[in-house]
Amino acid sequence: MAGPYHFRPMTPADLPLVKRWLALPHVRQWWGDPAEQYELVSSDLDEPAMDQFIVAADGGDLGYIQCYDLTAWNSGFGAQPEGTRGIDLFIGEPSMMAGGHGSALIRAFVDDRLAQGAPRIVTDPDPANARAIRAYDKAGFRKMGMVDTPDGPALLMARDA
Repeated sequence: MAGPYHFRPMTPADLPLVKRWLALPHVRQWWGDPAEQYELVSSDLDEPAMDQFIVAADGGDLGYIQCYDLTAWNSGFGAQPEGTRGIDLFIGEPSMMAGGHGSALIRAFVDDRLAQGAPRIVTDPDPANARAIRAYDKAGFRKMGMVDTPDGPALLMARDA
């Protein structure tokens, strides 16, 4: 069984690891240009509306997750309950791509955020990213429909408290 997971706040010391992960083919496929994404991720370290975490398990660091105030980046998601948070993530370590880690770590992270008072968590995977959509489905998210974002069409998915 996958887990348990730890979500430690990302620091500047984690940037070389995130940079390495962003350059891997399985991350680059969905996140895009590694240099551009690295610039965005690193500049968000000082962004008060963005919380960034390194996902770890007993075997070490395995991925990245960001959780943001939806009012700051509502990219075509429509009206959402006050306090809704958005998430984006990737598993960086290729050896951790199987075994149910995606859905299990999403569920653990989202359970915690909902318990802290967020009324809803949303995400917007690329509609062609079947692996991500399946992981969010397994983590209790429901499909809300297609949306247009600055990165192109996306499938809006949500999980409520």
